Amino acid sequence: MTDAEMTHDWRDDIFEALVNAGIKQIAYVPDAGHKKLIERAHAANEMRAISVTTEEDAVACLAGAWLGGDKGALLMQSSGVGNTINMLSLMTTCRFPMPMFVTMRGEWGEFNSWQMPMGGTTQAHFELAGVKCYRVERAEDVADTVRAAIDQAYNGDCMTAVLLAQKLVGTKKFAAGSAGDNKQ
Repeated sequence: MTDAEMTHDWRDDIFEALVNAGIKQIAYVPDAGHKKLIERAHAANEMRAISVTTEEDAVACLAGAWLGGDKGALLMQSSGVGNTINMLSLMTTCRFPMPMFVTMRGEWGEFNSWQMPMGGTTQAHFELAGVKCYRVERAEDVADTVRAAIDQAYNGDCMTAVLLAQKLVGTKKFAAGSAGDNKQ
């Protein structure tokens, strides 16, 4: 493995795809799995990163971005998908494109039982709401999958979601008095 391969982070692939697609607004609810991507979006002159309180606020924010002439994308954790369901009807009815990037919880090695119900049904919820889902478990598949999801959202005036598997993102481990992620 080369030095570049050892230091390459799949979040960089997402950021590069967003920039190359001309995405100007990133709405997100803070999430450790997206931390590096959020930091890069905040640092980018060509992008506006918008922290929102709830995921449905992010959907409304991106609808406004589209109406204002900007492309946008949503970053969230799977536990917030349930919060978006009613607002996704706005995007479907108006045929507003919206790519979403979802760090999964409740899967591989999850310690928190509260994450499991939504983590296990995220894709089903999205599909019932008319969202085309792509699942990624390996870092080497991120770039192509993200480009495909962005292209489909903006060429088809629809919603897409890239589900970033917990095996890719990493499981959280909490010990008494400290917190940390094993892959982040």
